[in-house]
Amino acid sequence: MRLRNIPGSREAIAESRFVVHEDEMREKKGHWDAVFERAQPLYLEIGMGKGRFLTELAQLHPDRNYVGIEKYSSVLVRALEKREQLPDLDNLLFLRMEAEDLTDVFGPGEVSGIYLNFSDPWPKDRHAKRRLPGREFLARYNQILTPEGRVEFKTDNRTLFEFALEEARAAGWTLEACTFDLHHDETMLPGNVMTEYEERFSAQGNPICKLVISRSVC
Repeated sequence: MRLRNIPGSREAIAESRFVVHEDEMREKKGHWDAVFERAQPLYLEIGMGKGRFLTELAQLHPDRNYVGIEKYSSVLVRALEKREQLPDLDNLLFLRMEAEDLTDVFGPGEVSGIYLNFSDPWPKDRHAKRRLPGREFLARYNQILTPEGRVEFKTDNRTLFEFALEEARAAGWTLEACTFDLHHDETMLPGNVMTEYEERFSAQGNPICKLVISRSVC
């Protein structure tokens, strides 16, 4: 799907105090506690889209720090618009970066949890390495997560979900929870925060799949 270019998006991102910029990111590696007002557990959403999910989480959990990662300026600027309406929210920042660079920006054991929501399925076999729940990315997550760290993944794409389950199993991760129909799962639904995509897809009658995995400790 081609993304619509939003004039001025790069400039808005470059000027925002809620974005940690490319020339600063790698300097923060291992020191993200010092970036926020308070030193507390750090959580990432990779491919955060327009930011509804993470903005709501940050409001619900002031005892956690959140970083939203998005590579497209035209998408990140929409999340930034939401963020700027909450100037007193001190536990949420954004990065415009590629997920492949995670281990250059976050240090070993620095992240308490990772959220993957409605990630690009990259359906062609030759693009499998680009899938965020795939084993190449799991290896990166394994490096930056705490020993107790977990990855939570939601999607309406059953094929991608089954791929994620197989990749986690092959990589030695532990499956903590799993459902093929989140919105009708009495165990996993409580506390669920929806993304823009989730609201749209579930309204169309698409079941939402979710898994929670814990890291393989090397």
